[in-house]
Amino acid sequence: MEEKLNELNEENTLENNQEESNASNQEINEEKLNTENPNNEILNESDEMLNSKKKITELENELADHKDRLIRKIAEFDNYKRRTENDQLNLFKYAAESFIIKMLPVIDDFERSIIHSADAKDVNTLVNGVKMIYEKFMKLLEDQGVKKIDAVGFPFDVHYHEAMLQRPAEGVSPHTVLDEIETGYIYKDKVIRHSKVIVSDDSGVVQNEEQSEKNIEGNE
Repeated sequence: MEEKLNELNEENTLENNQEESNASNQEINEEKLNTENPNNEILNESDEMLNSKKKITELENELADHKDRLIRKIAEFDNYKRRTENDQLNLFKYAAESFIIKMLPVIDDFERSIIHSADAKDVNTLVNGVKMIYEKFMKLLEDQGVKKIDAVGFPFDVHYHEAMLQRPAEGVSPHTVLDEIETGYIYKDKVIRHSKVIVSDDSGVVQNEEQSEKNIEGNE
């Protein structure tokens, strides 16, 4: 009986010793971990700093690349703007160039007519020559969109005509263009010069009414 008790005591003692040993080992391991953790934390912080610096460097390089592209685009736009402005200035500056080139043959014809007019013996030939030059010039104007305003025989229209004076005219409706002092012209859809005209007044109507009254009285 005593032997069994002794065995049980020994087993309990061994178990207690084992538990104490395990607890001691656990404490030792915890102490080691506690001593190693600061180094691990330092290493982790160092890695994070390296990654952050790398990311910053990448962003700086990307920003520099975008900045370089932007500078190039601005320079290209400035060059395009200058070219466009120069083209527009030249367009306005030499806008009449094509028309002047077409006018030169007409001027040549006039010069030739002037040279030969001194030796011309037939006036009709000279007149016909000038008439041909005039027709050539008017055709050139028509090709550019310039046309004469029809005036004589048409009702007076303030949009196209400028009345210089009025005069009576029998058998003509009032405010009809009787004569043209200066020809008017239209450029495309715009009046560039009104026709200066003479217009019939209302006296023709009054005379016709008086004549009609006289005829009626005579018939009575």
